[in-house]
Amino acid sequence: MEELTLFNAPKTLRELLQRKGPIIRPAVGDALTARIAQEAGFECVAVGGYALGASTGLAEPLQDMTFVTDAARRIQNFVEIPVTVDCGAGFGEAIQVWQTVRALQQGGLAAVQLEDQVFPKRAHYHRDYQEHTISSDHMVEKVSAAVEARENSNFVVIARTDSMRTDGYDEAVRRGKAYVEAGADVVMVFPNTIEETARFPRDVDAPCAYVVSHGNRVGRPVPRADELADMGYKLISYSSLSSLVIYRSLLQVFTELRRTGDANQSLEDMIAARKALEDLIGLPKLYDIEERTTESREYIRTA
Repeated sequence: MEELTLFNAPKTLRELLQRKGPIIRPAVGDALTARIAQEAGFECVAVGGYALGASTGLAEPLQDMTFVTDAARRIQNFVEIPVTVDCGAGFGEAIQVWQTVRALQQGGLAAVQLEDQVFPKRAHYHRDYQEHTISSDHMVEKVSAAVEARENSNFVVIARTDSMRTDGYDEAVRRGKAYVEAGADVVMVFPNTIEETARFPRDVDAPCAYVVSHGNRVGRPVPRADELADMGYKLISYSSLSSLVIYRSLLQVFTELRRTGDANQSLEDMIAARKALEDLIGLPKLYDIEERTTESREYIRTA
């Protein structure tokens, strides 16, 4: 894989968007999960607000620009695939969006994702999915500011509308078109039904992103990736999958350990897993450097 420089991530993502076929993008909240996604063969990951909140204990409505951009930069520095960043409502008004996009570019990130919800964001969105949206004109100002903040022409702007649930399908289509006209490269939407899901890419006539929201409690469709690709979605995101799988898997193992005093893991499997993990996080390179430097010299200990 080509080694990424500071500005390669946007360029690589832009090339993926121009290529035929969908981009499947799992959301991650930490560098290790991102590295595992890369190892599994994914070509792009997202720093998701939900996933970042789950991994850090700081829920999305409490995250500020510095917190998110710092976390995203650490993740991008640990992988060789483009990282996109969910920046929610942009941490304020147009000037905050402008500064956020500048900070993401300085960190080498590939894309910003913005949504037309109110700022500050509401925590109860995750409970009852009741969106509080701003006007489309207000969101257009934010999208325009994000586009204006581009220093790298390849940096991607993803504009999300949450209006379909509260204002209806036609309003979501109207907003999607307005955001594209303002300069957004991709429109993200949350349809209520599979029929709305299938219609949206055709009606907006622009690159579209769909969020496969595992565990949602309002009946939002959870189609297969190939089904979404056939509908015309270019970017297929998985906002909660990694967090839910980590929760369930670790809870099962930790519960077994607490109950029995034995994690009930095969010795051979754990040796193989530990070696694979150490390879994944780059320890062999450090071993090699030490062997050629620190460990190659005989130190004289003095009192």
